[in-house]
Amino acid sequence: MRLSFHGAARGVTGSCHLVECAGTRILIDCGMYQGGRELDEENAEPFGFEPSSIDVVLLTHAHLDHCGRLPLLVKRGFRGEIVTTAASRELARVVMLDSGHLQEEEAHHHARRSARHGSRSQAQPLYTAMDALHAMEHFGRTARYGERLDLAPGLAATFYDAGHILGSASVRLELAEGDHSRSLVFSGDLGNAGRPLLRDPVPPPHADLMVLETTYGDRLHKPIGPSVAELHEVVETTIARGGNVVIPTFALERAQELLYYLREGVESGRLPRRLPVYLDSPMAVSATEIFERHAEALAPAIGARLRAGHDPFHLPGLRFVRETADSIALNRLEGGAVIMAGSGMCTGGRVRHHLRHNLWREESSVVLVGYASHGTLARKLVDGAKTVRIFGEDIRVRAAIHTINGFSAHADRDELLAWHAAVAPDRTFLVHGEEDVMTAFAKVLPGHPPRMPTLGECFEL
Repeated sequence: MRLSFHGAARGVTGSCHLVECAGTRILIDCGMYQGGRELDEENAEPFGFEPSSIDVVLLTHAHLDHCGRLPLLVKRGFRGEIVTTAASRELARVVMLDSGHLQEEEAHHHARRSARHGSRSQAQPLYTAMDALHAMEHFGRTARYGERLDLAPGLAATFYDAGHILGSASVRLELAEGDHSRSLVFSGDLGNAGRPLLRDPVPPPHADLMVLETTYGDRLHKPIGPSVAELHEVVETTIARGGNVVIPTFALERAQELLYYLREGVESGRLPRRLPVYLDSPMAVSATEIFERHAEALAPAIGARLRAGHDPFHLPGLRFVRETADSIALNRLEGGAVIMAGSGMCTGGRVRHHLRHNLWREESSVVLVGYASHGTLARKLVDGAKTVRIFGEDIRVRAAIHTINGFSAHADRDELLAWHAAVAPDRTFLVHGEEDVMTAFAKVLPGHPPRMPTLGECFEL
């Protein structure tokens, strides 16, 4: 029995872990690295294992840094089965197709730029939208929370609700080889408890070993109540002074949660009844529709509301923006609107256009509500950059920049500690966190000192 780490090792993105037992090779997630160009190049590097040798992939959830390299895995020879929850299957299809389109567009952009300089571009997309569709053909059995799945002789998996995004899961593996048996829990990404849309994370039963995410392992989140009040205040004051509110938005969970709280603000009278809200992200629009189809995966009260015909994400002034031309038209808005657009870290997507047209306007506001990796445009704004470069142009940052941490979809330090204590593993591996955060978390984690594996490191179980 062996466990090796091929992503999110002393870093936050690219989750990918390999378990080998009794001749079967199980991959937990196959995510994309996100951040600067050096990480784009790292996505194209070999996986650290032969894709054709993998028998099963267990997908914890549909965020790009967990599912984004599945099409590449298939393209390079994977022929096995991908197992995940019903909601994650639908969301992963949207995420991977969107990523494939973006890869193709980026390659075309490089080709055009090279042609203008009299040369021929060698850039190729990491994978295409067709590759993403081919990956979908490998999705097999549907995992249901709490139900044991036999994957191979001596190897079984059980998915537990991770409360992170719709369909997200932690996975408990039961391994047997010869006279040896081990249980191993992968946390996936754990959610922030007490949120309105999703159930709280469910700890699996005791396991011998645990692979634990540590994204926010060095801090506590602001309570959600003050965070919602701050969001409403920013929208109210920005609209009053004639500016726009631009919110870089993660398409899965964060967009839907913000719509829920904006609707509450309108219904309470805090925000204007006809407040124009534009969800300018085809992926977020599709994800919202998937949320509406999976009442069974939502918190009981929200699920009951949907089944009764009351959409928790709808407000009178909401407009879904799918077409590029309609997105471009939003750049003519002088003020008075809330514009939610991807990507959440401002690494691509339509939000960069809206930032280009609003960052230099002191009457506008930018609200950052999610994690921002080092090297991303969002992180530069969080860190107080006075000028940022967007589409080759230096833009002065004159808009008000608001960072509201209470909306995080990740568990904070104390929630991670409580979840870890509930499972009570004998041995822990820390992943999915920046190295300084992992080090700080390791100091407060009780019991046997945890390991912080490096990329490609392998452990005998």
